[in-house]
Amino acid sequence: MRIAIFGTGGVGGYFGGRLAQAGEEVIFIARGEHLKAIHQNGLRVDSILGDFIISPAQAADSPAEIGAVDLVLVTVKAWQVMEAAEAIKPLLGTETVVIPLENGVDAPDQLAAVLGAEHVLGGLCQISVFKAAPGHIKHVAIQPRIAFGEMDGKLSERVERLRQAFERAQGLTVSIPPDICAAMWEKFLFIAAISGVGSVTRQPVGVMRSVPEVRGMLLSAMEEIEMVATGRKIVLPPGVVHKTMTFIDGMPPATMASMQRDIMEGRPSELEAQNGAVVRLAKEMDIQVPTHAFIYASLLPGELKARGKIT
Repeated sequence: MRIAIFGTGGVGGYFGGRLAQAGEEVIFIARGEHLKAIHQNGLRVDSILGDFIISPAQAADSPAEIGAVDLVLVTVKAWQVMEAAEAIKPLLGTETVVIPLENGVDAPDQLAAVLGAEHVLGGLCQISVFKAAPGHIKHVAIQPRIAFGEMDGKLSERVERLRQAFERAQGLTVSIPPDICAAMWEKFLFIAAISGVGSVTRQPVGVMRSVPEVRGMLLSAMEEIEMVATGRKIVLPPGVVHKTMTFIDGMPPATMASMQRDIMEGRPSELEAQNGAVVRLAKEMDIQVPTHAFIYASLLPGELKARGKIT
């Protein structure tokens, strides 16, 4: 299978690396020093499940150099999805499948609007991973999992084909949820809560879950997302907040979400696609989400500053 990784950061580097390790033809789209390092030294992945290097690794900075592929994994930051959609066009053949692995819930619709709904699946992943240096990816926590499916919930031959490709790879599990939209919202409930509360408190997960007041804030943030999902007729599993809190209780105490790392280091973040999206969607339905409203308002000045919109 010919696969393009559009956005070779932590997530793209890890899952693309595992697919390449399994023998798939993977082309990593990267830029600058990252691209140079991959060309010169291959892609190095340090993982809690075993380190490996893809060398030589195929890499390019332009989709036009690559041509049509079977699968595009979109692993850019959430605010880059619309720009990515336009850039992906040279990678499309008649049967090309595009899977976004984003932290928000808007990406499938954004990609479908540009590329056509027939090319786009829903998707999500769970992993704690980041780009440590050019050509170097570090997986530090969470058992890697990827899930995807047709947006209408139907089973299809192409989804089964992709599932088999991921099953051949080491260091990850793959699943096909019966309702990919609900699965994406379940992840959203986790990531937006932990990202937002972590960004406001500037503390890792071990501190957040152990301070009663902050633990309560995490629970409130998740409960608000559950309310918004219900308002949008998304059917989340019973007890989803308790289940997610149990998962958080089992995470390594030093874990930080990628949005939190970006905010703490003064970089543009996924604030609008996570806590901002909760506030926006709640407003459309006249649902009150005071925890997310507080998080969003608290972090917005820093976000605007990171983007050069205020000084």
